[in-house]
This record gives sequence, structure tokens and C-alpha cells, in this order.
Amino acid sequence: MKKTIFLASALLLSISAQAQIGDLLKAVKDKTGVDLTQPKAQTPATSTTPVPTTSPNSNSNINLGNLTSTQISSGLKEALNLGVKEGVQKLGVTDGFLKNEAVKILMPEKLRKIDTTLRSFGLGSLADQGVKLLNRAAEDAVIEATPIFTKAITSMTIDDAKNILLGSNNAATTYLQTKTQTQLFTAFQPKVQASLSKVGADTVWKNIISKYNTFTGQAVTTDLNEYVTTETINGVFKMVAEKETGVRNNSAMRTTSVLQKVFGAVKK
Repeated sequence: MKKTIFLASALLLSISAQAQIGDLLKAVKDKTGVDLTQPKAQTPATSTTPVPTTSPNSNSNINLGNLTSTQISSGLKEALNLGVKEGVQKLGVTDGFLKNEAVKILMPEKLRKIDTTLRSFGLGSLADQGVKLLNRAAEDAVIEATPIFTKAITSMTIDDAKNILLGSNNAATTYLQTKTQTQLFTAFQPKVQASLSKVGADTVWKNIISKYNTFTGQAVTTDLNEYVTTETINGVFKMVAEKETGVRNNSAMRTTSVLQKVFGAVKK
């Protein structure tokens, strides 16, 4: 009997104690918001591997160091100037355009039917002469291109120089072409007009168109000056793009300290 009374007393004390503890835990939760009845969450182990701050596709091999936008711009402009200088040297010689398939000036698209018609009448040599003289005019005129392009490059403001440097292989050339094509055309057109006359292209083409019109009874005209000017400028830009690509990808082509410093910071 005594044992039963003792166990009952202990049970009551335990219940009372649990009730007091429950009240205490509730008070802590009300005051602090911390629920001590919930098991403590495991704290994950701290990793010693640094969290990457760039995406896996970022240019991890780029180190622009302390290069300023001005320095980057200077490097880009120097590459463009070298491209123009070397491009003009290659194009401004006999067959510079004619024998270079990348820049060769073909019969104007709207006059391709003239080529077919002349050949059908046994005048293929006249058609060939017409194409040849278009290229001769470009080869003669392009010699005057260097100062025109140099002025365009010098006056070009490259606010986003870093993005251009980190861009495609011909990003600077594309930027220059977009910004200066109209001005270059206006400045270069008189040079082409003089060259067309100098090499006799205008006279030959008048004969070509006259014969075509006689054979077909049609009246075809075209602005050869505009066409050759555009094609000559595009030819120079192709050579500049080729040079830019070389400088970006071949350290041996970085012939100055500026080129080495700027393009050396970007390893393609």
C-alpha cells in the first residue's frame, strides 16, 4: 500500500514538474520566438572551396589588369590603322582586287544579264574587259584611301572599348564600318570617279551598255561610280578585319608594345 502511495506521489510530482517546464518553454517562445521543443537544425559544414563569382562560360582566361578604356581604345585603333595600311598596300597594286577572290569586283548584279547577252553575241571579251577595268579603277583609287580611313579611325570615339576588345575577331572593324561607312563613301567617291576615267572604265562601259541596248532594244543604265566606291570600301574593310583577326589570335602579329599589352590581355 505504501509503495502504491509513493509511486502515485512521484507521478504527480513529475506531472507538476512537466507542467512547469511546459509553462517555462512557452514563456521563452513568447518572449524570444525560439521554440525549444523543436530539435536543433544541423549546421552544414563550411566548404573550403571558394564560391565561383562568374558563370562557367565566363572568360576566366581574361586578365585586363589595370588597362583603362583609353589604353584599350588606343590598341584597337592601332590595330585598325595597321589593317588599313597593309590592306591598301595589298589592294593598291595591279591585280590587287582582280586576283583576290575575297574582294574581286564582279559585274554589278543588275547588269549580270548584260554579261550573258554579250557572250551570246560573241562579245565575251568585252564583258571581261568591263569587269577588269572596274577592278583596275578600284586598285587605282584605293591608294587614296589611307588618309581617309585614318581620319575616320582617329576621330572615332569608342566608349565601349572593353566590350569591343572582348568581342568577336572583327568587332573593332565592324564598329568602325558601322560608324563611318557613310562618311567614307562621301569622301572616297570622287577618288573612284577619277580612277574610272583614268583607266578608261567609263568609256568601255558606255560601249558595253550601248551594245546591249542595241541588241535588246532596252535602255539600261547604272551608276558605276557608286557601285565601285561601295565595293572598294568593302574590300578595304575585309582586309582590315583580316588584320584584326590576326592580331587577336597571333602574338607574332602584335608588333608594338600597345598591341602586345592590350591584345595580350585577352587569350582567345
